[in-house]
Amino acid sequence: MQSIEVLIIEDDVRVADVHQRFLEKIEGFHVIACANTGEEALDWLMSFSPQLILLDVYLPDILGVDLIDKIQALRPSSNIILITAATEAHIVHDAYRKKVTDYILKPFTFEQLKESIEKYRMKHVILQNDEKFTQEKIEQLWPKAPSNEKVKLSLLPKGIDPTTMNYVVRHLNTIKDGTTAEVLGKNIGVSRSTARRYLEFLVTQRQAHTELIYGTVGRPERRYFITQ
Repeated sequence: MQSIEVLIIEDDVRVADVHQRFLEKIEGFHVIACANTGEEALDWLMSFSPQLILLDVYLPDILGVDLIDKIQALRPSSNIILITAATEAHIVHDAYRKKVTDYILKPFTFEQLKESIEKYRMKHVILQNDEKFTQEKIEQLWPKAPSNEKVKLSLLPKGIDPTTMNYVVRHLNTIKDGTTAEVLGKNIGVSRSTARRYLEFLVTQRQAHTELIYGTVGRPERRYFITQ
């Protein structure tokens, strides 16, 4: 899969650099540019069409939520994650109404950004489908947590996101022969280490179990199965 191109729009050069260094740690993402003003961002967007934009609200020449309208007019297929210290109700309302992909409050940790980025990538991978969508894929785009879900999503520990956990559980429920962390990661659009973290959590909760599958050559595979 090709790298996802990212444009960072942030007035503080040091913060923009932090965003970029964080993204460099996440496989599959490539920062094409950092813009420090709304005008500079629009100049970049005249030449490039990034799949993802990390956007601050307080820019020197325009509010980020107002810039969203210009971005969507110029590059309607670009997805936007707001990363900001803004907590004012009207700004949050505007962001929600304009359908931003996520809203992350500063200060944030690498793990918070990684969870947000990987949830975005998960949906990005699903939307590359050119054929008819299955019910499973549609539910991954608009996840619903059924009332009888085995895993109590409200009680998940830090580092385990409810939406991602829903994807993992639903995917495991469709596989009879189990899955490895690597295969699961490719199927739902997360890294192998992230997939393994969620699978191992399910094992600790006795909602999944593992088996070592021996092939003809090489090391045995650690395969995960949903516990019925």
